[in-house]
Amino acid sequence: MKVIKEKKLLLAVAFMAIGTSVSTNVLSMDLYVNTKTKQIYTESGPDRELIGSFEKTGDATPVDRNVELKIKAERAQLVGKVEGMEEKLQKSAVVKADENGLQLESADGDFKFKVGGRIQTDHSYSPGDKYTKTHSTGVRSHANDGTEIRRARIDLIGTIYKDWNFKSQVDFADNAVAIKDMYVGYGGFNKIGQNWGIDHIRIGNQKQAFSHEMLQSSNDTLFQERSLMNVLNYKMIDRAIGINVHASGKGWTGWTAQAGLYGGSPKPSTSSRDEGYGTSARVTLSPIEEKGKLLHFGIAGNYRKPSGDGQVNDTATGVNLEYETTHMTDLLPMNKTITSVESIAMLGVEANGIYGPASVGGEYTSMWISRHNNTPYHFNAWYGEAALSLTGESRNYKKGVMMRLEPAQNFSFAKGGLGAWELAARVSGVSLNNNSLAGGEMKTVTAGLNWYANKNVRFMVNYDKAISANGLLVDNMKKLNTVMFRSQIAF
Repeated sequence: MKVIKEKKLLLAVAFMAIGTSVSTNVLSMDLYVNTKTKQIYTESGPDRELIGSFEKTGDATPVDRNVELKIKAERAQLVGKVEGMEEKLQKSAVVKADENGLQLESADGDFKFKVGGRIQTDHSYSPGDKYTKTHSTGVRSHANDGTEIRRARIDLIGTIYKDWNFKSQVDFADNAVAIKDMYVGYGGFNKIGQNWGIDHIRIGNQKQAFSHEMLQSSNDTLFQERSLMNVLNYKMIDRAIGINVHASGKGWTGWTAQAGLYGGSPKPSTSSRDEGYGTSARVTLSPIEEKGKLLHFGIAGNYRKPSGDGQVNDTATGVNLEYETTHMTDLLPMNKTITSVESIAMLGVEANGIYGPASVGGEYTSMWISRHNNTPYHFNAWYGEAALSLTGESRNYKKGVMMRLEPAQNFSFAKGGLGAWELAARVSGVSLNNNSLAGGEMKTVTAGLNWYANKNVRFMVNYDKAISANGLLVDNMKKLNTVMFRSQIAF
C-alpha cells in the first residue's frame, strides 16, 4: 500500500537523521591517513583520506548510556510523528474517475460525491407517412423526420454523514431546463437477518412507485421509446414531488416493497385551488434470483385525485391520454382529454425472466376514471418483450428492476473486443374505447438491435410498425414505418 511505503521511508530517514546527528558525533570517531607520511589523524587536512568511522568499544559510561536513552526517546518521538502523518494520509479524501463518473469520497466513507450524466442523441425517419391522413379532414398527417438531443442530463449525487443522501438531476434537452430527480433521502436503518429492512426514505421530486417500465431508467430500456402502455402511465405516474419508502430483503430469495404519497409536479400551482395528490405502492418477488437466472413478479397500485380546478399533472382540465409515434415526429394518432374527473385508480401486474443470454418481460395495466355525475371509463394497456444477447452476456437485475447489459469485453480495435450485441422484440397494445368514449385502439410491433461498446456507450437501432389501428385520429397508420437511431453515453 502507498501509505505503508511512505511510512517506512519516513522511518528510515528519521533513524538516519538520529544516527548522524547524535550517534556519529558521540559514540564514533572518523580517522584519516596521510597518503604521503602514512600517519593517522582524527581530523581532515591536506593529503588526508578518510579511512572510516570507528565506534568506541568497551563498557559504556554513564554519559554513553544517557546518549543511548536520548536516542531511544528521539526515535520513539519520531515514530509517533510518522504514525500521525500516516493517520492523516489515511483520512485524506479519495478522488477517482471511472465508468461510474467523477467521484470524491472521504477515507471513512461517510461523505461521498459523484458527478454523472447522460447524453442521448436520436434520429427518426418515418417512410410511409405520405399515406397517413387526418381522420376528420382527410388532409395528410406528416411525421417529422430529423434529429434531436433527446436527453442531456447532469447528475449530482452525494452522501452526507453516511446515512443521508441526495440527488439532483437536471435535463437540458430541447434547449430547456427540466427538473427530473431532486430529492433528499435517509438510509441509516438497521437491517434484520438477511439484509431485511428499509433501504431508504426519500422526499422530493422522484419516480412514483408504479410499473417496472416507468421505474426503469432510459439508460437501461431495451428500446428507444417505451411501449403503448405509456399512454396510460406517463402523465399519471411519472415523477412527482412526494415521500417514498423503499424496503427489500432476501426472504423467499428476494423481494422489494415501496409506497409513496405524492403531490404534483415541481411547477407551482397557477390557480387559487388546492393541488392534487396521489398515492402508489409496488411489491415485487423474485423466487429465482442469481447470476444469469431470474424469475420476477410484481404488482402495483395507484390512486390520484385531481386538483381543485380539475388538473391532473399539469393537464389544463382533466386527464390527457396521447400517443406520439416518436418524441420528435409530432404525429399523434391518439390524443384524448377526459374532463370532470373525480379520481383515477390504476392496477398493474408484471413479470420478467432471465436465463443466460435470453430475457423476457411484460406488463398489463388497467385504469379506472371516475367522473363527477358523468360516465366512468375503463382502459387497458399491455406489452410483452424479449431479448437475446448475441455475445452471451446476461442482463443485470437490482432490487426489482432490470438493468442493461455489460459487455464481457469492451470494444477495441487494438485489443479486438466486440462489446455486447443484443437483439430485442416487443409487441404492445392500448385501448381507449369504453362506454361512449371512442379514443381508438392500437397495437404495434417493435424490433431493435443494441450494441454496447462498453458499460457507458450504447448505440440503438429500432423499427416500429402498427399491426392494428382502429378509430384513431390518423388513418392508414398500418402503412407507416418508423426507423429510429440513438447514440448514448451514460455514466
